[in-house]
Amino acid sequence: QVQLVESGGRWVQAGDSLRLSCAASGHTFSSHSMAWFRQAPGKERDWVASITWSGDRTYYADSAKGRFTISRDNVKNTVWLQMNSLKPEDAGAYYCAARTWYGYGWSSNPNDYDYWGQGTQVTVSS
Repeated sequence: QVQLVESGGRWVQAGDSLRLSCAASGHTFSSHSMAWFRQAPGKERDWVASITWSGDRTYYADSAKGRFTISRDNVKNTVWLQMNSLKPEDAGAYYCAARTWYGYGWSSNPNDYDYWGQGTQVTVSS
């Protein structure tokens, strides 16, 4: 079992930076690949970024490439999403998700993830 708690979401202006955190509890955190998803009101939950269980590979949606960085610390049981040059279209609820997966690659399908946090809200004002 992995419990996930996101934090760090807030109101920012376009162009600002923000770092989201996801604290995990449970001794199996390091056996999970991790991802961030975003969901805007009335829209589907979209994949943003993933990181392998070891942290040695990262993957990004086109909208996040060059601006966002996902990272993790398996000792601190935490995964982060550093977001730079934020745009209004980046706004939404950001969810941290864990997938029991030791391989490389990523999945953008929310159904492939085993655990979810409650989300943290990011608002970007133009």
